[in-house]
Amino acid sequence: MATPPESPIITFTNVGKAKWWQSGIFASQTGYVLLALVALFVVMNFASPYFFTEGNMQNVAKNFSFIAIATLGVTFVIITAGIDLSVGSMMCFSAMITSMVMTHISTPGTPGAEWFVHLAADSKTVIANVPGLILLVSLLAGLGVALMVGLVNGFCIAVLGLSPFVTTLGMLSIVRGLGYVVSNGRGSFPGGPDADYFYALTSGVVFGMPAPFIYLVVLAVAMAVVLHHTSFGRHVFALGGNEKAAALTGISVVRVKVEVYVICALAAGLQGIIISGWLGSAPANMATSYELNVIAAAVIGGANLAGGVGGPLGAIVGCVLLEVIRNGLVLAQVNSYWQQALVGVIIIVAVLVDRIRSRMA
Repeated sequence: MATPPESPIITFTNVGKAKWWQSGIFASQTGYVLLALVALFVVMNFASPYFFTEGNMQNVAKNFSFIAIATLGVTFVIITAGIDLSVGSMMCFSAMITSMVMTHISTPGTPGAEWFVHLAADSKTVIANVPGLILLVSLLAGLGVALMVGLVNGFCIAVLGLSPFVTTLGMLSIVRGLGYVVSNGRGSFPGGPDADYFYALTSGVVFGMPAPFIYLVVLAVAMAVVLHHTSFGRHVFALGGNEKAAALTGISVVRVKVEVYVICALAAGLQGIIISGWLGSAPANMATSYELNVIAAAVIGGANLAGGVGGPLGAIVGCVLLEVIRNGLVLAQVNSYWQQALVGVIIIVAVLVDRIRSRMA
């Protein structure tokens, strides 16, 4: 009886052994940026005695939160290999609508109050007299317009097949223009009986930390759960990795694309409302060019414009890095105009490091 041929001996000596730059904290661009951030904290500690004071740390937490929530939304879009250039305009428009609705409901005869003529006569009275209801209606109005803009962006990109860059660039101008139209180029100020509630929610302090920072932490945790523990999150990453392959596996590409642009618009709208609370108004030129800072923070934090990579930790780390640089320049009495140049350098270096790490893999 013939003996069976010997099975080839396969050794796994090198399997699972990653090089040092491919494992641990070095496994992603976020790790490198986090190390750079730690080094920057150390440098600033020696450069200025005021950097680690309680007041300055609160300022840092407050200021980076001004773009971080919108950055979480943009990260969703970038993971799918998309882009949204309209976030800055969306911040302004949502903030403006929210403050205008607060004022118009509570002040009959204010220009624009005719928007509410179609409400039942008693309904308007009820809204104006129930504590907190004006604020609720105003917030829903501000987020509602963000929802509509997100749906339009998603429809044009996912259904009509338009370029994300061109579509959102056009939407940037449309939304900014609508803001000027509804306000006649003037800023709006949150007013009425619920104004105190509004300012408490947007500029209050919770557990010794600015309220926007608390909202950011909650939303970041929610984003992490959605991306890594739900089917929607897996679909988002699959879409960014290979859209055609994702479609072949049964993923609804159109639905996922529309949803991520809606999420991005809602995040930008919420961010704008929070900023208006800190400013005490919603000027018509609010958040101009903020889209550049938001996208820069996402890319610096590790979100890949080619799609398939990104997360809440990277988004937050990128925002913190930008704010620490700005804050450090102020404390060091360096011309603040250098910030924009340094941001550009950091973006290029971050992408370069990621490219080198990928080639060495």
